[in-house]
Amino acid sequence: MKTFLRNTFFFLLPLLAVTACEKDEDKLYLNSIEPGQLVASSDAVVLTQERSDEIVLSLAWSTDNLAVSDPALSAPDGLMSMSLEASTDENFSSVVETSETSYSKAYTGATLNALARNVGAEVGTATSVYFRLGARSGANMQPVYTNTVAVVVTPYEIDMSRLYVLDSSQAETGMNLYSPQSDGHYEGFLGVSGWYNFYLREGDGRIWGAAPIDDNPFTLSEAENKWNLWFPEPSGCYYVVADVNEAYWTALSLPALTLEGDIAGTPEFDRPNNRWTLVFQAAEAGTARIRLSADGSLYDSTSATDDAAAKPTSISFAQEGDALVLADQPGDIAVDIPEAGECTLVIDLSDPAHWTATVQSGSGSGEVTANPLVFLPGVDDLTSGAWTFDNYLRLYDAATQSYAGVANVNSEWGYQIAIERDNWNDYYALGEGDAYAGTLLFKSTANLPAPEPGLYFMNVSLGALTYSLTAVQEVACCGFNDNWDLQSMTASDTPGVYTATVEITGETPWGFQIILNEDWGLALGGGDGILVYQGADDVPNIPFSGENGTYLLTVDLVQATYTMTLQ
Repeated sequence: MKTFLRNTFFFLLPLLAVTACEKDEDKLYLNSIEPGQLVASSDAVVLTQERSDEIVLSLAWSTDNLAVSDPALSAPDGLMSMSLEASTDENFSSVVETSETSYSKAYTGATLNALARNVGAEVGTATSVYFRLGARSGANMQPVYTNTVAVVVTPYEIDMSRLYVLDSSQAETGMNLYSPQSDGHYEGFLGVSGWYNFYLREGDGRIWGAAPIDDNPFTLSEAENKWNLWFPEPSGCYYVVADVNEAYWTALSLPALTLEGDIAGTPEFDRPNNRWTLVFQAAEAGTARIRLSADGSLYDSTSATDDAAAKPTSISFAQEGDALVLADQPGDIAVDIPEAGECTLVIDLSDPAHWTATVQSGSGSGEVTANPLVFLPGVDDLTSGAWTFDNYLRLYDAATQSYAGVANVNSEWGYQIAIERDNWNDYYALGEGDAYAGTLLFKSTANLPAPEPGLYFMNVSLGALTYSLTAVQEVACCGFNDNWDLQSMTASDTPGVYTATVEITGETPWGFQIILNEDWGLALGGGDGILVYQGADDVPNIPFSGENGTYLLTVDLVQATYTMTLQ
C-alpha cells in the first residue's frame, strides 16, 4: 500500500533538505512496511513456581525498513512503532499489548505466567496463547502484522498475598510482607540494618523500586529507571506498610518493645531472625499474661529519611487465637510457661501472616553462627568509583570468626570490614596499626589505612580483632598427579586471575592446592569451584577426579573461585 503524506510538513523536512519538487505533480510517497516474520523458541510451556525466574520463552521478529517512493532518498528515522499482541483468541478480538523497541522478547516463568493469566488462561489448563507483532509507519496508519504463532501455556496460581524483599542486586532475601486480601496493600515487620538497600517483588513478577526523586525513597515505581529503595539510618525492627496501588511505602522504626504483665524485663531484638526475646526466671509452670506495645518514629514521603522529621508513632498488640495482631490498645496475651526455671519469651515477627508469642525452656541461646563472608567497602574506590560490597573475604575458621582472601586494593580513603552485605552500620575498622597489620575496633571512626595499590592476601579475625595484609607476588599450583612441586601460574590481564596448563597423567589422590608467594602458610584449598584459605585444619585440599588429559586451570583470587577445563 502507498499512502500520500498530506499535512505532514515536519515528516517531509528531512526529505526536502535533500531535494525539492520541481513540479506540483512531483509527489513523494512513503512505502509502508512489508509483513515481517515472528518465531517462538517453544510451542508449549508448562509453568511452575519453581521456574518463575527462568527464561521459559523467547520471541523474535523481523520487519522491513520504511522507504520513500524516490529510491535516492530515505525515510526519516523514528516513524515506525511496534507492539506485541497476545490473546487466547486466534482472531485477537481481545488482546494484551506491549510496546516494543527491539526485535526480540524473553519471558521468565513469572512474566509469562502473568501474561497468560491476564489474557484469560486458566490455572492448570493448557491454553493456546497467540502472539503477533504489529508495526506502524505512522501514528494514524493501520498496523501491518507478522504471522501468528501459537504457544500452549499451562499457568500456575499466582500468589499475590506476598510482597518479597529483594536485596540491592535483586536477589531473594527470605523476607516478605503480607496482604490478607491480595489487594496490593502489604504489611509486616522487617529486621534490617541502617540504610538497607532493597527492591520489592510481587507474586506476578513485577519489581518495585523508588521513583527517581532525590533523597526520598518512599515512593514506589516499577519504571525502568527506578532506583533501589532504602531504609533510614536506624538499624533494627521496622513495621513496614507498602501499597502498590497508591505507590507508597512507610517504615515505622521501633527501637524498643515495652513488656508489661506477669513477665517483666526488656526484650532484645534479634535482627537476623526478626524476633524479640527475653530470658527470665519462671517461678512455676502455667499460663502467664503479658501486654506488648512500642513507641517509634514513622518515616514516609513527607519526612524521607530525616530523623528529625519522622513522626512519633505508637503501636500495640493483642491476641486472636494463637496469633498476635495490631490493636488500638495493648490487649492481654496468654503464653504457656512449660516449666519453672530459666525460660525465654519469644515474640516472633518473621512470618507477616502469623506473628506469635511463645515461651521456651532454657535461655534459647545457641552457638553464634558466623557469616560466610565479610565485605570490604572502600577497598577499591579508585577503581570502581564508589564504595561497594563487591569485594569480600571468605570464612575459613568459624571458631575464631576468621576470614581470608585476596583483594585488588586501590583505595583513596581507606576501607572498612562490614559483617553483612548492604549493612553500612555494623563494621570493623582501625583500632591500632598500619596498612599491613594491626587491630580492629567495632564501629571505629578511623578507616583501615590502604597500602600501595596492588593485589594483597588479607587475613582478618573478628574473634581476635586482628588484620594483616601480604602483597601477592607469585601464584603456583601443586598436587596434580600426586606431584607437590610448585608449578607457576601465569597472570592474566585481569588482576587476580591466573592460569596454568596442567597435564593429568595419573591419580591425584590428595587433591591440589594453590600456593601464594611460594609460602606453604599461604595455601588455598576448597572445593565445588570455591577457594578457601587453609588457615584451619578442616579446610581440605581441592579435590580432582577427572580423566587424564590436558586441562586449563583458572583461578580468580579476588572472587575466590577456580575452574578446571579439559582442552
